[in-house]
Amino acid sequence: MKSQLTASLLSSSAFISAALLAAGTPVVAQELDDLSPYGESLEYVDYVNDLEYVDPLYDDSADFNGVNALDDSMSQVTNVNQLQDVSPEDWAFEALRSLVDRYGCIVGYPDQTYRGNKSLSRYEFAAGLNSCLNQIERLIASSEAVLREDIETINRLLQEFEAELATLSGRVDNLESRTAFLEDHQFSTTTKLQGEIAFTLADAWGNDTDAQAVFTDKVRLQLVSSFTGKDKLFTRLTAGNIANSFQDELGTREGRFAYDGPANNNIVIDRLHYVFNIGDNLKVTTMASLAAHHFYADTFNAGLDVGGGANGPLGRFAERNPIYRHTINRSSVGAGATYKFGSKVELSAGYIALNGSDPELGNGLFNGTFSALGQLVFKPTDNFKFGVAYLRGYENSTGDNSLWGGTGTDIANANLGSPFTHDSVGGQFQWDISSKFSVRGWFGYSKSNTTIGDTDRETLTYAGVFAFPDLGKEGNLGGLIIGAEPYVTNINGRSPGTNDVPLHLEAFYKYQLNDNISITPGLIGLINSNQDSDNDGIVIGAIRTTFKF
Repeated sequence: MKSQLTASLLSSSAFISAALLAAGTPVVAQELDDLSPYGESLEYVDYVNDLEYVDPLYDDSADFNGVNALDDSMSQVTNVNQLQDVSPEDWAFEALRSLVDRYGCIVGYPDQTYRGNKSLSRYEFAAGLNSCLNQIERLIASSEAVLREDIETINRLLQEFEAELATLSGRVDNLESRTAFLEDHQFSTTTKLQGEIAFTLADAWGNDTDAQAVFTDKVRLQLVSSFTGKDKLFTRLTAGNIANSFQDELGTREGRFAYDGPANNNIVIDRLHYVFNIGDNLKVTTMASLAAHHFYADTFNAGLDVGGGANGPLGRFAERNPIYRHTINRSSVGAGATYKFGSKVELSAGYIALNGSDPELGNGLFNGTFSALGQLVFKPTDNFKFGVAYLRGYENSTGDNSLWGGTGTDIANANLGSPFTHDSVGGQFQWDISSKFSVRGWFGYSKSNTTIGDTDRETLTYAGVFAFPDLGKEGNLGGLIIGAEPYVTNINGRSPGTNDVPLHLEAFYKYQLNDNISITPGLIGLINSNQDSDNDGIVIGAIRTTFKF
């Protein structure tokens, strides 16, 4: 679709009529056969279910090279029998065979199909007509024979589609100009820049709460580089002043925002990952900073789990089962892999060390705090999947443990007084009842045992999620989350003293103003915070504005 195409789009029909030579050789495929009247490719679009939306700032599944309109373009065939979806019984079979035998004015898709039932616009037909015209010109120039009646037919078609050919020529010229500009001014041939900025107005209320209204910011700038077209290197810079939300004022990690973390607007590198494929079914994720299990394992909460981004729910508990948060930290390093056994079964496994880059005694890859996770996913239908996960970990810290990644009650996050191991299991599912309604849920259980002495602790967490994609408008997202953040049910077989279920209730509505700006109001309610019914209820309210580019 370069200058040769542009120059020939408006070739004079008189030139064709003046040279009544004859014969036919195969034609080169028409590059514009997939263009709509607006210059967009009609075939490249991967129609992903809205419920499978993932945030590009943390997800590695999006194609780095973006959409290539020519990937699905028509390719040359030399015999109509090469087309898998065309048979001799089809009413147009003889016509197709005649075209390919005479001039090669027939093309098929890379999968050897013709897709004869596909709708065709006048612009697409004009582009195909131009392809045959170019071929006839080449035949004339090389003194090949062309049938007079075919030339007369071409002339009539040229007159009929003269306006479309002229419009198409202008669009090709414009496309070439824009492509040249982008090539001259692109940021990098190997790297894309993705950005997200969030402003949040928030407050918390409760009789025992000393929180004040705040206005905070969170900034993410991520560089996504590819060196083979199938690999991705993620380098993310993060800054903000949201800190740990209202944790200090509320006296609990429950209700923390999903996108909190940085403070004082200091810029940090909080993600450095390299993702690559081995064969068609195995994807490997290596993590040199901010290692976490959710980067490689399915978390069964598409659209709401946006990896700590500001485009999903307000609360971090609403993103995913806290079992995936074990050992997550900017200092964490590790690796994970996912292998697909066809379209129905998927196996994931990974290992994360909290201080894997620290060579001191008690740290490193294998002598410090770590967690190893294995997960098996089953997808019996296109709209339903479930999975089971097992996690084995070790904590050598004398401070708070890293089990629940900033969620749960104080007791659940407390250390047991000495290093301890923990075994955790999780079960989760996602059922997309329709394109506008989905039900998800999870359950997690963990048992911890000290390596010195004989202390053990059991912890539970569970939730139900109701998601409403495109609620009121395409791109919007509504959500309801009801569950219990991680809480301790017993220590050494006895009640921990306060054993009330700490309920987390959350409702949010993300309204998409346009492709780049969204506004999300929401409320989080905490009942029996810190698993104690004597604590008054807490309400956290926020209005978040998110800018993406």
